Amino acid sequence: MRIKVINPNTSWDMTRRIEAAAKMYAARGTEVVAVSPERGPPIITSRYDDAIAVVGLLEEVKKGVRDGFDGFVVAAFIDTGLYEAREAEEAPVVGIAEAAMHMACLLGDKFSIVTISKRMVPVIEGLVRRYGLKEKCASIRVPEGDILAYRGEPGKMRDALARASRMAIEEDMAEVIILGGGAMAGLDVELEEELGVPVIDGVVAAVKLVEAVCGYGKKTSKAYSYRWPDRKEFKGHPEILEKWPDEG
Repeated sequence: MRIKVINPNTSWDMTRRIEAAAKMYAARGTEVVAVSPERGPPIITSRYDDAIAVVGLLEEVKKGVRDGFDGFVVAAFIDTGLYEAREAEEAPVVGIAEAAMHMACLLGDKFSIVTISKRMVPVIEGLVRRYGLKEKCASIRVPEGDILAYRGEPGKMRDALARASRMAIEEDMAEVIILGGGAMAGLDVELEEELGVPVIDGVVAAVKLVEAVCGYGKKTSKAYSYRWPDRKEFKGHPEILEKWPDEG
């Protein structure tokens, strides 16, 4: 089984951490390859960034199908281009936010999400509603300070996340903590040991769900919501986006 993990931003240092976390938990025999698009924002912290990143993500999905990958992970917690990617191809595509939230529901009654900035809170609230999990979400917490400034200092990032997570557990009665961003990949084990509750890395959750769906032999339904896009000619876009399924 081959899984392509797509970090929709162009920060390769983050992509390498995402790949390391994914490979650590991938099943024996599963090949994991993480990539960033050639075009797009260096980090996604707004809906504007998200919109710009979608084309690069779709390019990588199309390339992945061409190269024989069985499934895909969208490794941005805003689940950039998730529905669009499901329309574009029938191979399973799983977003790290969607995967983390659904997995959290199997481990506790309520979860809290710890994310990188206050600006992301309303965006993530929208995702919680989209996935029908509003009653399961105890809170969305933002650590004090600039979390993104700690990307090269995992110890400082972990400490900031631990403080916010502890508040979610003690004040919001969260039973599961979700790390709300690809930049936090790989910090779940240490935080779980410190906090004493399940801590979910969405990258890992998504990889395991793609493995499960592919192992079960299922593909994305093309009946209604994710039916194939209507064939048309695009102007000014990468040629691979005009590659239709019946064209090989």
